[in-house]
Amino acid sequence: MPELSLPDVTLHYEVSGTGPPLLMIAGMVSDSASWAPVIPLLEPHFTLIRPDNRTTGRTTPVDAPVSVSIYAQDCAALLDHLDIPQAHVLGHSMGGMIALEMMQSVPAKIASLTLAASAPIRLARNLALFNALLAIRQSNAAPDTWLRAFFPWLFAPAVYDIPGAVDDAASASLAYAHAQTVQGMAHQLQALDGYQPAHLPPEWPVPAQALLAADDMLIPLPLARSALSGLPIHIVPNAGHSIHWDATDTVADHVKTIAQTHPIKGAL
Repeated sequence: MPELSLPDVTLHYEVSGTGPPLLMIAGMVSDSASWAPVIPLLEPHFTLIRPDNRTTGRTTPVDAPVSVSIYAQDCAALLDHLDIPQAHVLGHSMGGMIALEMMQSVPAKIASLTLAASAPIRLARNLALFNALLAIRQSNAAPDTWLRAFFPWLFAPAVYDIPGAVDDAASASLAYAHAQTVQGMAHQLQALDGYQPAHLPPEWPVPAQALLAADDMLIPLPLARSALSGLPIHIVPNAGHSIHWDATDTVADHVKTIAQTHPIKGAL
């Protein structure tokens, strides 16, 4: 089981595929397994590096210090541990915020950056949503209640027209052996609560793009466009916040394109 031992945490990560390195950073309540739909499309083109962020998956302890800045430091340390001086980076949701923090602190490590359903914005409404979902998990409600309350915020509306799709998603989430615990979720919320979007430079120090979902309720398009002014933005139709689940091929294609346009010198 691949692990990186840091002073205050043991970081679990997954590595697969062949090609230049692609660091894939998951979002809130997600871990390395959240990338499952795009992995088969990207493995032939990249060496995929997928950490379990603090409080998630098999990273321990669950109560290690958390913040977007700390998450970014972990990702940089992981690249150093793997002796990777530079990687392409894909960040989803809060994973994109972590990637932006890396861009500010260690830009030389990033060959290209793709933000997926992500932007440097902090919405009190989103924090309230996650606190409400946490309260449901802490109550006597059925274990899938919080998931069914969360899914409309994640998936495109069309998912609800597919017979059994929501039931299957709930069942798969509950069956996942490394799902984030209630304690982990409560602790991770501290990172979201403390997030302060950085002022982005007029000129981005790395090649970057944003993939924004047309039906994203967590990262609304008008706010995201304003926050990402000057960055190439691709609007993905028929996709919600779970953009790499709703539009798997589109996300993979954009990641491959930017990596091909900005190759890592010396990478296979």
